[in-house]
Amino acid sequence: MNLRIIGGSSHKQFTTDICNHLGIEETKTTSFLFSNENRFVKIEEPVRGDDVFVIQTQLPPVDAHVMELLLLIRALRDASAKRITAVLPYLPYVRSDKKDQPRIAVGARLMADLLESAGADRVLIMEMHSPQVQGFFSVPADHLIAAPDIINHLKDRDLENYVLVAGDSGAIKMLEPYADHLGLPVAMMDKRRLGNEETVSIKGIVGDVHGKNALIIDDETSSGGTLIANAEYLMNEAGAARVDACIIHPALSPGADEKLNASPIKKFITTDTIPSEHLNLRNLEVVSVTKRFADVIQRIHENRSVKSINDIGS
Repeated sequence: MNLRIIGGSSHKQFTTDICNHLGIEETKTTSFLFSNENRFVKIEEPVRGDDVFVIQTQLPPVDAHVMELLLLIRALRDASAKRITAVLPYLPYVRSDKKDQPRIAVGARLMADLLESAGADRVLIMEMHSPQVQGFFSVPADHLIAAPDIINHLKDRDLENYVLVAGDSGAIKMLEPYADHLGLPVAMMDKRRLGNEETVSIKGIVGDVHGKNALIIDDETSSGGTLIANAEYLMNEAGAARVDACIIHPALSPGADEKLNASPIKKFITTDTIPSEHLNLRNLEVVSVTKRFADVIQRIHENRSVKSINDIGS
């Protein structure tokens, strides 16, 4: 099978970087909206019998990009591609992963159903919001973590006075490789959130950050409300000397960057799973994960194991 890479319109630079790592050209496609806002997609090259990876991430307008991805997958299926892998650096609706209120839909499960119905044979996703999302898929679902790339980015820095901070109890497990490979202590915020509110109540912190530099690590932020509340508590109540933040998916809503820039957070670290061009964060460092995606795409294409792809230093 020939290896082919196709990128949706959400993150063209991500697709270009992956193609450069793999040493191949992106397969040409056409995608546009008619005047009635119905989308048209066309695969401009023959893909019969090929191994095709379609890249799309979350970016406004989210639903339009989801529809574009589904149409690309269906077009590839109808064009007799041998295998189709949906590559989602950030999975839309991933935070809708449980039925925690009456009469609501589990959006992440619906995304899984839609991708499979469109014709995806497998999916590749980075940093799902919670582990159960992987189980929503009945096709193979490979889950990448950003820790190896972020740790490599941080390991040559002076981190002697730093403490890693988990935004809540759910983020503790995610911090394990960072703590192990950077040799840093860990603290955890005790927070409360009710219903659909984007504001949180910080009840305290487990661990000691007094006089230390706190590095908050979380999988994503949207409004920035939780991140700001954590930073303010760390500085004003817990006595931290400095607060930095590492957010893997910068899924910022309009106006969130202004609020974050006005917060006590001194530096922001993120990845390129979502385009960073629209971010206006001070002291922003973007860690590329495209090489890791390219490596796992190559392994999948060659039917090699991807078990070690999340190992630190792999």
